[in-house]
Amino acid sequence: MPAAMKGFPGFPADFFRFFEELAANNNRPWFNESKERYYESVVNPISEFIVCMAPRLKAISPHYVADPKPHRGSMFRIYRDTRFSADKSPYKTHAGVQFRHAAGKDAHAPGFYLQLAPEGLFFGGGIWRPPNPQLNRIREFMVDNARSWSRIRNARSVKDAGGISGDRLQRGPRGFDPDHPHVEDLKLKSLYVMAEAPADDALSADFIDQVDAAFRRAGPLNRFICDALELEF
Repeated sequence: MPAAMKGFPGFPADFFRFFEELAANNNRPWFNESKERYYESVVNPISEFIVCMAPRLKAISPHYVADPKPHRGSMFRIYRDTRFSADKSPYKTHAGVQFRHAAGKDAHAPGFYLQLAPEGLFFGGGIWRPPNPQLNRIREFMVDNARSWSRIRNARSVKDAGGISGDRLQRGPRGFDPDHPHVEDLKLKSLYVMAEAPADDALSADFIDQVDAAFRRAGPLNRFICDALELEF
């Protein structure tokens, strides 16, 4: 492996301790008192991970962005949007990273994703709840390229990861054949291939290899999505 692809030592143990304590003290006074710790134990390690992941991501596709900036980069904000939630806790109790397509504007773009929480990890790629026009373009492409779709969904690497997942409609989408061989996939509102692992795995220097392998397994799905949306991969 090229030297440029080495170097991430794993996340520090205090990364998950911080989120455990935040869950028990999810309020602004505690967070403000702990902000220096938050940057040292959470933000800086995530930024380092993003930097170390960048050449690996480029080897999968040069069209996905690895931006280590703490704000408006690949790292999700820790602040929750509570406007429409009964839960007014101001902070997320997990960390998230999305390496989204360069053409994307938000979390609904094709991307590769990593979530880290004390309860566990998941990481992989795909697209999360795209707007209906884009989602229907993916569905139409699935219908028009049924053989290619079958190869992706039935690939051993995808099946070993639990298959293509996502929240789905109860019935087939309007305008599509309810008896289509892939109707269960046409019901999907999100499409992704994800791996899961215990939180302790993130403390190891080998963790970046796990993430790299999961991203590669999700690569054909993201390529299919990009083709459907006429994006470069």
